[in-house]
Amino acid sequence: NATEKEKKELLSELGVMKLINPHPNVVTLLGSCTDRDPLFVIMEFVPFGKLQTYLRESRVERSYGNLHGSSKHLTSRDLTSFAYQVAKGMEYLSSKGIIHRDLAARNILVGENKTCKVADFGFARDVITSHVYERKSEGRLPIRWMAPESLYDNIFTTKTDVWSFGILMWEIVTLGSTPYPGLAAAEVMRRVRDGYRLEKPEHCKREMYNIMYYCWDPDPNERPSFSELTCLLDKLLVSENDYIELDRFPDHSYYNITNLSGEKL
Repeated sequence: NATEKEKKELLSELGVMKLINPHPNVVTLLGSCTDRDPLFVIMEFVPFGKLQTYLRESRVERSYGNLHGSSKHLTSRDLTSFAYQVAKGMEYLSSKGIIHRDLAARNILVGENKTCKVADFGFARDVITSHVYERKSEGRLPIRWMAPESLYDNIFTTKTDVWSFGILMWEIVTLGSTPYPGLAAAEVMRRVRDGYRLEKPEHCKREMYNIMYYCWDPDPNERPSFSELTCLLDKLLVSENDYIELDRFPDHSYYNITNLSGEKL
């Protein structure tokens, strides 16, 4: 019962995925059948689902002391590794000239051994020649994850994905919280344009927050590449320090979980 628009979107997503060779941190396309209706796309099964849900459920495990030894018990190193793995996946995608445009914890899947895989290429575009995609159609957009030049000029590049990655890092550190808690979408747009940035969570060390903040430079050319981000996060991983103090994770409304299904631009 898919509409023609939905079929076109699926074929567009499939076209992007066909450009991607297997990578441990990107969900794998196994096959497709598009010569007749219904269309079939066969994807790799990633057993633990969305990173956003995985992070939020880990809060419950913490509250009850992880009595059952669940795999969702997370450490500072686990969270840093999640960010590192997503950066590795995005480093690969950007090398293929692919802009994701919807990089967020809800679009990362968690597999065996806490492996993170970039998924959901419904918004993705192949820009191997121009390196820039200019959006011309209307529709829902992930406002809280978008860079200023995307919000106001409809411009998307690898550096706008980097901005989104910084927001995703904040999601990881806050165990799946909604970015810009308490603010409506229109207010988020205005504040981001005026230079406001997500604040450092109190249980997050400065070294970790600085990487996020680096992603939110108003000048896209000053933002790091995904290769740089991979190196920065690798340095944190090889260190013996905990950069996210989960025993100090605040159990209050600042770290809220908001339904954003009605937001659009």
